[in-house]
Amino acid sequence: MAKMRFSKESVAVVICLLLSGKETNNGVLGFSSGASNRISNQSISKLSINVSPLQSSTRIASTVVSEEVNGSTKEKSAPPEIRLNVPEKARTVSSVCTSGTLCTSSYMDDIEGAPFGSFVDYVLDDNGNPVLLMNEMSMHTVNIQKAGEGGLVTLFAQLGGPTSSSGPVHGQDVSRCSITGTIDKIDSSAEDWDALRMRYGIAHTYADQVMDSPKFHFYRLAPTKIYFVGGFGVSSEWVPPQEYKEATPDILAKDASSIMGRLNRDHAEDLKLAAEEILDVQEVEKVRVTGVDRLGMDLRVTSRVPRRKNKLLTNEFRVGFRIPVISVEDAKSEILKVFQEAWEKNNGVTWGDDEVPGADVPVLKTAEDSLM
Repeated sequence: MAKMRFSKESVAVVICLLLSGKETNNGVLGFSSGASNRISNQSISKLSINVSPLQSSTRIASTVVSEEVNGSTKEKSAPPEIRLNVPEKARTVSSVCTSGTLCTSSYMDDIEGAPFGSFVDYVLDDNGNPVLLMNEMSMHTVNIQKAGEGGLVTLFAQLGGPTSSSGPVHGQDVSRCSITGTIDKIDSSAEDWDALRMRYGIAHTYADQVMDSPKFHFYRLAPTKIYFVGGFGVSSEWVPPQEYKEATPDILAKDASSIMGRLNRDHAEDLKLAAEEILDVQEVEKVRVTGVDRLGMDLRVTSRVPRRKNKLLTNEFRVGFRIPVISVEDAKSEILKVFQEAWEKNNGVTWGDDEVPGADVPVLKTAEDSLM
């Protein structure tokens, strides 16, 4: 019997049905918030599906970074950007957080010159400068006034803080940012005065009760140095203020924690299969998503070392999206594509020209560590 062939349009319909989250007995778990849904089933198991030379738009040229992991020997094109740059990461932290620790220089007797930390709320202006509403009687305000013009302060913000929209605290294993610069009172004649008052009132509901008091004033911190730390034991870097100003916060920042939580809670088997089939990791023990943004997701994969079963090897991988996403739904779709292609590869499904599913998913190994 001649090999069955499908038109490009038919394949597109099949893919849409697969990603719609219909409940079946086999396949990859769906990403909906309700009962367990699944997006693949036995109907495509063990099939070899041929498509026309014009492949689906979700398929792009294989990249250099994917070659490092899956060993494909095809000619490679330039890799896509699959990681946020450091200024974007720093701007994302300061944007997601609405509070932090303000460090001033103490002028109290016996501890003069010592760092003095205060918990403060803030918002950002259009250039990413922190704006704080402070009581003139607060100790940190007194320190600022005594320091005079040109005095330096530092605002420290960390994802997972009590007023961060990124989710619960994760200790030192989260991104954080320190913004050091001069801080000055904002005059009511400032061009963005009304916008700042509105922005602050929305972020901090109590502010409407005090912002008109003569004892409270708005201050703006103008950065001269910015320091970003990606987490415990990972990269840290000084960020030029101009690059920070021009950077765009990640669009998924406020939803990243809930996406990671759902993936780690409901998709353990899908993550494990992705590690085995897309990342080519053997003896996988555990996989956790440690980060999600518009360009991809970070995976921490723990596996057993062959012939040394008592030794664990933990690798950090970056799995990139083929295209940057612009919404949570887009991110879910891209993640489900990775899960789906891992399932297809595991079940022997091939596409035109015997292309292996997942071969063009951009992947980068970012860190490696051995744990006993």
